Amino acid sequence: MDRLRSPGGCPWDAEQTHASLVKYLLEEAYETADAIEDGDDAALREELGDVLLQVVFHSRIAAERPDGWTVDDVANDIVEKLVRRHPHVFGSASAATASDVEANWEQLKAVEKGRTSAVDGVPMGQPALALAAALLGRAAKAGLDVPVTSSVETPTNVDDESVGELLLAVVALARSAGVDAETALRAATRRYRARVIDAETGGITPTG
Repeated sequence: MDRLRSPGGCPWDAEQTHASLVKYLLEEAYETADAIEDGDDAALREELGDVLLQVVFHSRIAAERPDGWTVDDVANDIVEKLVRRHPHVFGSASAATASDVEANWEQLKAVEKGRTSAVDGVPMGQPALALAAALLGRAAKAGLDVPVTSSVETPTNVDDESVGELLLAVVALARSAGVDAETALRAATRRYRARVIDAETGGITPTG
């Protein structure tokens, strides 16, 4: 990567920026997910290499700034984070179950990031369905009773297939009405996020 970004290297690589590479980072992440879902071990190895390339690429771009950082700094940071977030392994804290570990992780993360809301740090740029799930999950973990504004008929047997078909039906309904389902759900999740913050500040009484 140093050679590709240096004079005499690759013109395309040389003109890339953090912003221009975002779409490739997301694409590689989705391709990695595809390989896992397909159970294709060879493809997984290849796609992980592509994800690693993105880490190396961004690190090389950052290293070109006077105040920049290198891929070694990235690696050191993650090592320190893993030690810091696992006090039950590297320190004197205790965590008997995976749930305990997850709870401790979230608490430590909130303190480190200085977060004041349960929904702080949820990436708003992710796909709408994933965003909705993340926001709903954060609110539930915080014990906040923030209901959605609409309801749908619950299938008799709730499983992956029935829920998937229900979601597909909602998208089909939106399409027939000339509504973009992704845009509509993204707008709804942003409104839900606002209600979660309102609940935390006294608008709605938390449960639990």
